[in-house]
Amino acid sequence: MPTIMVTAIVSPEKLQVPAGAVIMMQATWQDYQQLMEQRGDGSNPRIKYRQDSVLLMSPMAAHGRDANLLADIAKALLDYQGREYDSFTPVTMELPEESGIEPDYCFYIDNWTAVSGKQRIDWQQDPPPDLVIEVDVTSYTDITDYLPFKVPEIWLWKKQQLKIYQLQSEEYILQERSRFAPSINLAAVMETAVQETYDRNSSFAIRNLQRRLMTGMI
Repeated sequence: MPTIMVTAIVSPEKLQVPAGAVIMMQATWQDYQQLMEQRGDGSNPRIKYRQDSVLLMSPMAAHGRDANLLADIAKALLDYQGREYDSFTPVTMELPEESGIEPDYCFYIDNWTAVSGKQRIDWQQDPPPDLVIEVDVTSYTDITDYLPFKVPEIWLWKKQQLKIYQLQSEEYILQERSRFAPSINLAAVMETAVQETYDRNSSFAIRNLQRRLMTGMI
């Protein structure tokens, strides 16, 4: 079978990034806006702007599966607590001339009423998401990208490990527990769910989590 080579193309005519590839190039805010317009309503490739540069990344299948699984875990935990929330994906967070980023998932929990019913979120006026979820399989994610937005908590799944970061003063500090599920060992929950997902499927993993929550086994 012949080898098929897929080349990255970034031009005014075409935007193509192979799965798993990360491309970084010097760019202005205007360049970033043009790339976003060229991509249109799609979500591939993901595009990030920071420090006069643009990063482009095309996710692999494992990225989407793990991101959805971690978001489903968050929903299961919040539903079990009877918490109200709004969740979004895909979503683009932008501060003009400063930052543009696309989290895998974001959740409004404490501040869900601030964005309820809105078609657009004003990132300069509205509060940031209470929780952002990121899955990194290509070294694309940098949690400091969220500092300009002051996102209170980030769940990062990287190298088969879950890391929980919380904003304290002007930096993100690694924590053992999430403030949205302080009694839960979230890293262990994710590890079990990933194993069950890859052994069977994600619906099986989430139903098992819900059952353990309801029976006090977690």
